[in-house]
Amino acid sequence: MENGEKAVETVVVGNYVEMESEGKDSDMKSKLSNLFWHGGSVYDAWFSCASNQVAQVLLTLPYSFSQLGMLSGILFQLFYGLLGSWTAYLISILYVEYRTRKEREKVNFRNHVIQWFEVLDGLLGKHWRNVGLAFNCTFLLFGSVIQLIACASNIYYINDNLDKRTWTYIFGACCATTVFIPSFHNYRVWSFLGLLMTTYTAWYLTIASILHGQVEGVKHSGPSKLVLYFTGATNILYTFGGHAVTVEIMHAMWKPQKFKSIYLFATLYVLTLTLPSASAVYWAFGDLLLNHSNAFALLPKNLFRDFAVVLMLIHQFITFGFACTPLYFVWEKLIGMHECRSMCKRAAARLPVVIPIWFLAIIFPFFGPINSTVGSLLVSFTVYIIPALAHIFTFRSSAAREKAVEQPPRFLGRWTGAFTINAFIVVWVFIVGFGFGGWASMINFVHQIDTFGLFTKCYQCPPPVMASPPPISHPHVNHTRSL
Repeated sequence: MENGEKAVETVVVGNYVEMESEGKDSDMKSKLSNLFWHGGSVYDAWFSCASNQVAQVLLTLPYSFSQLGMLSGILFQLFYGLLGSWTAYLISILYVEYRTRKEREKVNFRNHVIQWFEVLDGLLGKHWRNVGLAFNCTFLLFGSVIQLIACASNIYYINDNLDKRTWTYIFGACCATTVFIPSFHNYRVWSFLGLLMTTYTAWYLTIASILHGQVEGVKHSGPSKLVLYFTGATNILYTFGGHAVTVEIMHAMWKPQKFKSIYLFATLYVLTLTLPSASAVYWAFGDLLLNHSNAFALLPKNLFRDFAVVLMLIHQFITFGFACTPLYFVWEKLIGMHECRSMCKRAAARLPVVIPIWFLAIIFPFFGPINSTVGSLLVSFTVYIIPALAHIFTFRSSAAREKAVEQPPRFLGRWTGAFTINAFIVVWVFIVGFGFGGWASMINFVHQIDTFGLFTKCYQCPPPVMASPPPISHPHVNHTRSL
């Protein structure tokens, strides 16, 4: 068994070793480039997963707690954290299965990044590929949109001289520079810094809320309505559904088969950030959060808050790149530019992908409610239902199970246990996540459109303070009677 695993490892890793060993240079410039730019280790993958999993949702989870209540908010985070870790594990198993089969057929992936829809195509056929491609691309498109909306929402709390729509124009141009980052292989330093930024922000929210104390007359009435309850639940579903880029992160690793438990450990770390921060902010502000989807809106303006805002802005730029890079790959493959060696030509070819993202962020600037809508309608299928079903159908025959590169864990009951968990995920997410969650989030989303309108200039901004009119000056009248 051990020799078999080593053989699999050699097959899966071969091209990366070959690619990286060619043209190696021992000079200082090359060493610095490898240190900051070329990442393919287990640690790089962990930083990428943890950094990508918790971004702007850190600021909307207190809003979800106000909809769910404290207990349900905590339980849903733990529950969806486990479900997300399991489906990320399934995606990693299917990736290794696909890549091993292809490399045994002498297929060379040296200048080609494998993506989720290609895994589905190779294992299950074109119909699965088309469905996976449609859901994955739409989710990543709106995931990028959400990052742009979050940038505008956050910077407004530092500088409100410009409205949020104008800030969206500005940050759309800034985020377009991600076209110059070749692949996830080159996110090493960004992933590391991104996780430091979210760690600071999470603990700032926690400590600042505790020091602030509860506002006068604070109320914790959640859950009060079913619509709000399932809207909050689907935002948490979205929070732990960040593994739509799992395949691209795995492909950037030297040894992709070591990814199996990385997402679980990333989730455990993320929970140490999300649980304390969301609980503390909800404890301090209670039902006020129902009308303030961004936690920064309720915390007092000071140097620590401004620093957290700046860090989150940088992190959202990084997360925009995470969400958009797979879309760049799909577009490159569509127009025949994916294997082009000129990064400048590839960057120019990628620019059209940013335009619809920019436009959608201006149409739907509903920071918070849009997360739940994307979570229920897209995340539920993209990273929960489709991977679970794909694993069942890939290994439905006894021959496929016997030849599988990776066997399910023994402590979970091998194939019977794995298929049982998969079936539970499909049923639960379809009914609760997509069904009730879709109903609730769409009602809430339509309510935002009715209240604020499409293309709203400044979503949830406080009304402008009207300057009091100057006192009316009366001309001096001489009341002295002339004699």
